[in-house]
Order: sequence, then structure tokens, then C-alpha cells
Amino acid sequence: MREVMHRFFRAARGAGVRISPAESIDAMRAAAEVGPGDRAILRDALLLTMAKSGEEKAALAACFDAFFTYPDLEQPQAANDDREDAGEEASGSSTDAAEGTASGQASAELGALAQMLLAQDRAAIAAALSNAANAAGLTDIRVFTQRGLFASRVLEQLGIAQLRDDIDALNASNSADAERLTAGLGSLRETVSEMVSQALLLYGREETEALRNEILRNAPMARLEQRQIAQMRLLIRQIARRLRERFSKPRKRQRRGHLDVRRTIRRNAAWGGVPFLTAWKRRHRDKPKIVAICDVSGSVAQVSDFFLLLIHSLHEVVSDVRSFAFSGNLIEVSAMLENNKPEEAMKQIMSSVGYGSSDYGRSFADFEKDFMSAVTPQTTVIVLGDARSNNLDPRADILRRIGERSKRLVWLNPEGRVSWGFGDSEMPRYATFCNVVRQCATAQQLERAVADIVATYQ
Repeated sequence: MREVMHRFFRAARGAGVRISPAESIDAMRAAAEVGPGDRAILRDALLLTMAKSGEEKAALAACFDAFFTYPDLEQPQAANDDREDAGEEASGSSTDAAEGTASGQASAELGALAQMLLAQDRAAIAAALSNAANAAGLTDIRVFTQRGLFASRVLEQLGIAQLRDDIDALNASNSADAERLTAGLGSLRETVSEMVSQALLLYGREETEALRNEILRNAPMARLEQRQIAQMRLLIRQIARRLRERFSKPRKRQRRGHLDVRRTIRRNAAWGGVPFLTAWKRRHRDKPKIVAICDVSGSVAQVSDFFLLLIHSLHEVVSDVRSFAFSGNLIEVSAMLENNKPEEAMKQIMSSVGYGSSDYGRSFADFEKDFMSAVTPQTTVIVLGDARSNNLDPRADILRRIGERSKRLVWLNPEGRVSWGFGDSEMPRYATFCNVVRQCATAQQLERAVADIVATYQ
């Protein structure tokens, strides 16, 4: 049971369920308590001890059903097996006895796998398949190109070589069992193939998703296909979760601070240095604030979508986040993002100001007029856009004033650096007033940029 549970934990992690060592111990205890007899009760016990959200519960339920569903071996009958029901009693009891004796002697000389197939012992065959899969290391399968390799290993562990020899021997003696074993071998191959495909689904998913995510992380976000957008949203949420885990500190430690060794020793001098009284020191940290100004014109709208999703997923790290979007004019979109699902929020944003021709000068003027008070010496201002103003007044003077009022001014440009300054690009002029200027065309570049920004508050 322990080996089975360990394999199940591995499959569950591949399905996206985060399982800590403590949770796996709780799940093992629950499984031992309810036992494997009632599958429905075991399933509910594991869901209660391991799932921490609705999404994880659904993923874990699907993983459980796939893990504990075993391919069933079909037992084909030979074409001449129906002769027993066709009135062959007339052939005489002596002939039947002779054939039965000969068949019994032949079966006794066959291998274990051949005997199980002839006897149609489903329980014994299922146990043999499970043992062969374990011996072949089926849980190590990772990519679909390994299916043939692992299928051959499982069949080899089952004893397929002996089974072929048994079929050849029966064919040489013109035995009726040869046809049944040949049909059984075909059914056995199909069952093993299904078992390997199921193992790939359970144990290869993590490797497959890791490869897919690595490709997505380095793909230009502005050129993603429609089918990849949903995958990119999931990847952005994973990036946000990783950043939260990296930069969030326990609140108790933040309140208490760090042990001040020198003051502690001085305060306990009367007790010979035994630290009965402790002294703590806290380093003052400015309350972090982020103001995000995003270009949502047609050329960069998709990148802005992912950027806004990432920024607003970091509330545990940065408590004060205000977001603005513009193309021709600028509006605040913080409430839209906080009160709606990301897909619905982006629809509202794009219907309000999206897909227009970008006018950076007018948008910066709108920000200075209505929202300049949001920028303080504790604020990091992030501008995401390609800096293409369509040959209109770029109003770089407003950007200079924003930079002077803020702690840092960061510009993230989804275009390649070779394009900066060509055509209607005002990037070189804007870069003069920025503390940080980065190319940000892929999810990996976006993660690094946001990680560096959040790290300044630690």
C-alpha cells in the first residue's frame, strides 16, 4: 500500500497538486485508516487531506480515477471453441477422455503466462501486469517517444519470449490451444499498450508541462496563437505564485525583527550572559507602492494583459498597487482588475481604451492632471509600452516630472532593442528620465523584471 501511495503522490504532483511532506503523511494515515476496500471512501479521504482548492480537488479526483483504473484484458475465444455446444457428444467418451488427458499434459508443460491466458484467470493476469510494470520501471516514463520502449520492457517482464516458444510448440503439434494463445497474445499487447499510455498520462505530464512552459517562457508574448493564450495565463499565475513564495516573509518575523546580539548580551550581563532578556532590532522599510501605466493599443495589448495579471497577483508582496491603461486617453483600471476575473477585466479595459492608436503625450497629460498624487517618494512607477507615439508630441517633460516624484521609474518595452529609436519610437528620449529600461517581450523577461522590482522592498 505504501508503494502504491508513493506512486499516486508522484502522479498527483504531475497533475499540478502541491503536496507537502506533512500532507503526504496525513494522506497515508487516512488511507491506512479507511483501507483500500471501498474505493469511493478512499477517494474522499485523499481529497480531504490533500486538496486545498477547488481546482486542486478536481485535478486530484481526475488523477485518482485514472490511477486506480486498470486496463482490462479481453479474453478472445478460438474459432473452434463452439464445437462443444454443437453436439459433439457423439464422438464418444473415450475420445474426449483421451483429448482431455493430452490437453492436460500439454498445459502442464507450458509457461506461467500461457497457462494464465488459457485458464482466463483475470486476477492472476492483472497481478502479473502490475508486477511486470513495477519491474520495468513504468513510473519513469516521461515522453511519448518512450511508449514503445516501456511496452517492450513490460512484455519482456511478463515472459513474452516463453509465450512465443509455447505458441510455436503448440503449432508444431497441431494443438487447438495455439490459436487461443495467439489471440491472447494480441489482446495482451493491446492491454500493455493501454497501460503504458495511462502511465504516460500520469507520470509524464509534469515533464511535458515543464517542456511546454519552458517554450512558452521564451516565446514572444505578442505573437502567441489563440490556443496558447490560456496556457500563458496559467504560466503567469505560476510565476506570480513563485514570486509570492520567494518574497513574502512571515508577518510575525517582520513585526518582531531580528535578534540584536550586542544589546542582548549587555542586558543580561547581571546573569553572566545567560540571555533571559532578548533585544530585537527592526529595519524600517518603506511601505511598497506600485503604479503601473500600460499601453493597451493594438500592438502591445496582449503583453499588457499578461503584465497586469502578474502585477495584481502580487498583492501579498506589494499591498498598494494602482494600475492605469491607455491608448488615446488614460483611465484607472485597478477596480476592474480587482473585482473581476482576468478575462472579464481585460474585456472591460479593451472596450474602454484598447486597440486604439497610442498617444503617449495625451495619456501622460491625463495622468498628470488626475492621478499625479498617486506618485510619492515610496512609489515605483512602471510603464509598459513600445514608446511609439505615432509622431505626436511625446510629452517627455511629464515623464521627467513623474520620475522626479517617484522612488524609481521603470520602463518595460516589448519591442527588441534594435527597433528603439527608429520610425516613431521615442524610446531613447524617454529612457533619459528612467532609472531602469528593459526589453520585456517574453514571460521570462517579465518575471525577471518584476522580481527585481519587488526585491527592492525586501
